Amino acid sequence: MTKTISTLLTVCFFVCLSFSQSTPLNSDNFKTVSIDSCLSWLRENTYTGKDLDNFHAIGLQTLKRSQKESDITTIAEVHEELVNWHSYNGTFSGDSIIHHAEKALDYYITLDDKKKIADTYRALSIDYINMRELDKSQDVLFKAIALFEALKDEAGLGKAYRTLGALYQVMEDYDKSVAYLNKAIPVLEKAEDFAGVAIAQFGLIQSYGKLGEYEKAYKAADYCMETVRKKVPEETFILVRGHSYRGEVYLEDKKYDEALEDFIKAWEICSAKIGEERCATYETEIGKVYLLQHNYEKALKHLSAGIEAYEKKGTTTLVTQYEDLGKSYEMLGDYKNAIFYKNKAHTNQVNDLKGTIANLEEETIVKYETGKKDEALANQASLLAQKTKTQNLIIAVAALLGLLLLSLLYFFNKNKKATKIIEAKNAENELLLKEIHHRVKNNLEMVKSLISLQSAQMEDSASKDAMIASQNRVQSMGIIHQKLYQGTNLGSIEMKDYFLNLSEGILDTFDAEDKVKIECAMENLDLDVDTAVPIGLIVNELLTNALKYAFPQDKHGAISISLEKTLDNHLKLKVSDNGIGKVEGVAPKGTGFGTQLVRLLTQQLNGKMTERSESGTVIEFDFLIDTAA
Repeated sequence: MTKTISTLLTVCFFVCLSFSQSTPLNSDNFKTVSIDSCLSWLRENTYTGKDLDNFHAIGLQTLKRSQKESDITTIAEVHEELVNWHSYNGTFSGDSIIHHAEKALDYYITLDDKKKIADTYRALSIDYINMRELDKSQDVLFKAIALFEALKDEAGLGKAYRTLGALYQVMEDYDKSVAYLNKAIPVLEKAEDFAGVAIAQFGLIQSYGKLGEYEKAYKAADYCMETVRKKVPEETFILVRGHSYRGEVYLEDKKYDEALEDFIKAWEICSAKIGEERCATYETEIGKVYLLQHNYEKALKHLSAGIEAYEKKGTTTLVTQYEDLGKSYEMLGDYKNAIFYKNKAHTNQVNDLKGTIANLEEETIVKYETGKKDEALANQASLLAQKTKTQNLIIAVAALLGLLLLSLLYFFNKNKKATKIIEAKNAENELLLKEIHHRVKNNLEMVKSLISLQSAQMEDSASKDAMIASQNRVQSMGIIHQKLYQGTNLGSIEMKDYFLNLSEGILDTFDAEDKVKIECAMENLDLDVDTAVPIGLIVNELLTNALKYAFPQDKHGAISISLEKTLDNHLKLKVSDNGIGKVEGVAPKGTGFGTQLVRLLTQQLNGKMTERSESGTVIEFDFLIDTAA
């Protein structure tokens, strides 16, 4: 009998094992397995990235069953797995992820499970990061670190340090990010959490890249991927992201061939191991690199495929991807599609801004209503104080003093609320102003595309040159507005970065990247918009003129731009090249409009221009800032 029971149990075990290994859970077979089996299935599938809709449905059904049938430990663990799933798959819609994390935390606090409390604090900090509630994230992370230290839990402590490094990365404090990531790595290595080591390393890839310490970033990438290959080869997604993050650093370092190699590798591994539906971002990055390399056919192919995958998933936040696709169509002469996708990018950008503004307005209304409720409560307190005054003189004096104190507190609190409302309105106005600059930039981009379309139909070379010159002038103004809506200061432009962007655009127009190098030998300098626009137009004319006439045929050369502000409120602009210079006795080429425009703009800025030939052409300007028109 005992042998029979044992045999039956063995058979039952292998049947259950076979079911769990070969038959995925779904809504049809879900109720036939135990809560523990469902929880085990959730743990096994949280980080696979597969069967996403089915996982979420099973998770919610398991939660409902556990609330009826199980103890709070199981309920907490189901909430925890749903949090992990949301985090891993990037599904941060609404407050669902925060809800599950906070629920899990409440249950673990009830159970007084210090280890689980610390782990959930760390998980919650990641969720707050993803929801951009950074102060809350930092707060719960420090609570997690304190608990891990008290528990002497090195693995948990290493993960908390790593998450803190990620938080400071989002806060753009890259020095602190590097410090905590480097602090995490030896602790994680000691705990033999090699997946955690690799994740910390690709955090270093990004932070070193942002700091411009590219060699350190590449070294971190090599170590990250070597760790995965040797220690945790099953962690495919870490390998994918390692290649992707290094590709981003290569892009910043302008090493396009290396960036392309990394993005292609990330896409190939992701497609083969995880599924093409989750690899759209890598395909659009491949397209972006091809666009920078002027390989517009391949850029179009990969950007289109990546965007199609995004759209199948219902992604509605695409902006740069549509802009890159529009640029590819434009460079291939398909202006209809170019304008179509640039308008889609603009529409998404506007919708995103509208959503942000709506959130600010809602927050402002809530604060105002809260202020009114506080005022009503204060009035009730005042009436109560007046009634108690009749009891005796001492109590009356005490009540008056108390009322005075409450009034002062209320006054300061009301002022504080008003300040916050004003700050919210200022933020809203800033967003609206950025939107105006963005619309102006997009309109200028459309004008530029129309000019390009018109010039493509022209056969007369002089007319075509005039149209190209106009196109570059529109571009120089468009870059100004682009910098304004992308920057943090809506009143000024950083001119060195502006000159570099302007130079890249003009070199691209003349297809002269391999022929002429443009250098900006200057320090960072911020100028107001009224000064930056005319100076930008002047530099645009001088660069265009130099590229057209200073380097004939296959002659190579260099152009230098410098701009500095003197102590006596003057701006000194110098543009020089080492081209053929002006030949005496030979009439200037072109229509002369560019030269006339430079003179008018110089007068507008109350400036003087001097020109001389020294191994090429040197043109210098002296502008008086405070009397500029």
